[in-house]
Amino acid sequence: MKKLNILLVDDEQEFVVTLAERLELRGYGVSISQDGEAALQRFIHQEFDLVILDLMMPGMNGLHVLARIKEIRPQIPVLLLTGHGSTREGTEGMRLGAFDYLMKPLRIEDLIHKIKQAVPLKTA
Repeated sequence: MKKLNILLVDDEQEFVVTLAERLELRGYGVSISQDGEAALQRFIHQEFDLVILDLMMPGMNGLHVLARIKEIRPQIPVLLLTGHGSTREGTEGMRLGAFDYLMKPLRIEDLIHKIKQAVPLKTA
């Protein structure tokens, strides 16, 4: 099986770089974007199996990015991240088509479990 290719979108540079490294150590292919517009451009021009998307970003927020992703490729699973202690945005994201959401700070084991649920036929 081919390597699972993930688009990781988060405006917090240290977090996104560290998370990408941890996922790559587990055999995933990871591309990073730090804002919604850049993420959409990358999403349009590359093939991804999964998107991990922060909800709270300056400029285009995660819900807007999610809506565009679902317009472009409705079948792609999207995992949302929120760090603001509220489940309201995560629930709204699921209504818009997200697979699930996780609260930050997150445990890598929980994220890996959600990735495997979201894309069960592919392995790292």
